[in-house]
Amino acid sequence: MKTKLIAVTAVLFAASAFAATFNAVKPQASAKISGDYVEARSASVFCGPCHYNGELVTQGHDAVMAWKFDGGAYKGVSLKGVKAVAVVTCDENLSVNSDHKSQIVVDSSATSEQAAAVGALIQEKCGEQLGKVVQVNRAPVSFTHSETGYVVKADGIASLDVSYRIDNSCCTQPGLVWYDPLSPISGRKVGYTETAEYSGGITVPWNRGGEDSAFYGAIAF
Repeated sequence: MKTKLIAVTAVLFAASAFAATFNAVKPQASAKISGDYVEARSASVFCGPCHYNGELVTQGHDAVMAWKFDGGAYKGVSLKGVKAVAVVTCDENLSVNSDHKSQIVVDSSATSEQAAAVGALIQEKCGEQLGKVVQVNRAPVSFTHSETGYVVKADGIASLDVSYRIDNSCCTQPGLVWYDPLSPISGRKVGYTETAEYSGGITVPWNRGGEDSAFYGAIAF
């Protein structure tokens, strides 16, 4: 009887050890967030030093930011297919003054849970750049990433049209790329802003274009 008890105990111990080892190495389900990001500012991000210094004190008070999530989850909520736009503004150049305020717009096709998750995620990852979020809205948001660039529109609020630059040297020229993207991204490149505009209400309406004032890349949250 004693021998059987010892044998059963040994088997149970071995099984427990195996289970602990298996659980330690068992892969976890991936929730990696992926997708596209593009932004357009009201100042050039690629230019000569004189141009940059001239705009630093008079321009660059505003930006339109846009995300399209291809996959991943935030706090258990799937983000796949969700599109969002944020507009940030300041009384001075965004890189000079940290007293920013912003508006977030989530595509109306997202569920209420997705909208809440995306809004919270954006504020968590970009809170310093967004500053005080004064409005969160739902509206139709379109986000097209094509072989020529990006076209984004939040109906009645903001839009941008950014083209790729043929000469990618602008993305790596030392001393000529100013600022950093307002949202964490990988593979950062400079884009040419055909048009960018805002008419949502947290600041005066603005419209700019015809300048190297955009960044784009893959979401890196």
